Amino acid sequence: MSTSHPEAQGPAGISVGAITEWLTAVEAERGRTVSAPLQFEQIAGGRSNLTFQVTDDAGSNWALRRPPTGHVLATAHDMSREHRMMSALGPTPVPVPTMVGLCEDVDVNGAPFFVMDWVDGTVVRNRRVAETFDAAARRRMCESVVDTLAAIHAVDVDAVGLGDFAKRDGYVERQLRRWMGQVNATESPTVPELVEAHRRLTESIPEQRETGLIHGDYRLDNTIVDDEGSVVAVLDWELTTLGDPLADVGAMVSYWSRPGDPVVALSDPPTLAEAMMERDEVIERYATASGRSVERVRWYQAFATWRLACILDGVVDRYRAGAMGRDDDFDVEAFASQVTTLSAGALELLDDE
Repeated sequence: MSTSHPEAQGPAGISVGAITEWLTAVEAERGRTVSAPLQFEQIAGGRSNLTFQVTDDAGSNWALRRPPTGHVLATAHDMSREHRMMSALGPTPVPVPTMVGLCEDVDVNGAPFFVMDWVDGTVVRNRRVAETFDAAARRRMCESVVDTLAAIHAVDVDAVGLGDFAKRDGYVERQLRRWMGQVNATESPTVPELVEAHRRLTESIPEQRETGLIHGDYRLDNTIVDDEGSVVAVLDWELTTLGDPLADVGAMVSYWSRPGDPVVALSDPPTLAEAMMERDEVIERYATASGRSVERVRWYQAFATWRLACILDGVVDRYRAGAMGRDDDFDVEAFASQVTTLSAGALELLDDE
């Protein structure tokens, strides 16, 4: 692919000249101008698909998503699925960034990628960021995160063209098979507690009573909020599918760590800040906003905790293989230890279920 722009050195996984030409052409079709040269900065936080802030010479911004730079498990990083989901949700009440374009020509950047408009706001990644908001805004972000999940689950998948996006039945069974299969496909030693939790979860799956849109990794730091704490965009749809909405609730609750919790899913999670809702309040608000029963939510929390252990197991494997790019703040051994801690936490939740 020829380009009129000199090839600048970009971060790993970014072909600056080819992307510049592609984005210039795509934005021209939208009646917008791209002012070369482009600058690319990898955004901290994501440990799976890579996200870059793209800035042109005029100060315009975009976000670019692409798979890890190597050692990718089959079907784990499908750019077209994530792009299709957010494109379909654009006209709905679910807040998502506006899609600019999807590039599936691997000659452009070595792997498929998509670009979306930049959304101004804050990703509340940890307690320190949460505490930059006042107490009222913190309370509002809790309410907005829960209400937004209810909005996701209220989407009519057939009406937005997602009725054939995935199988509708057997969501949890598929997830249990998929994630254990991905664990078995890594080169890291398998954690015994993770295997035992998988066995017990498989033997006690609740009946799937309905099918809805599943985000797959829903939590506060996968959203962007405005200064008042309202969610203005939901991000990271790479695990999205159709299935049991309560699985998303379990995921949200599993990440919703509060002071005194014996197992903390994230490092310094934002929900540890004062004035954040308690876990029981979160569950009650979701039940009210969605009109849905939250029976056996503890089982879904155990499932989500186990699945996070599987995800982190894969992250550790990819990082050790050099597929995640450089991140001096990433403690791979701490992540490896967390796999065992989370697996044990899932077992404890099942004991109390």
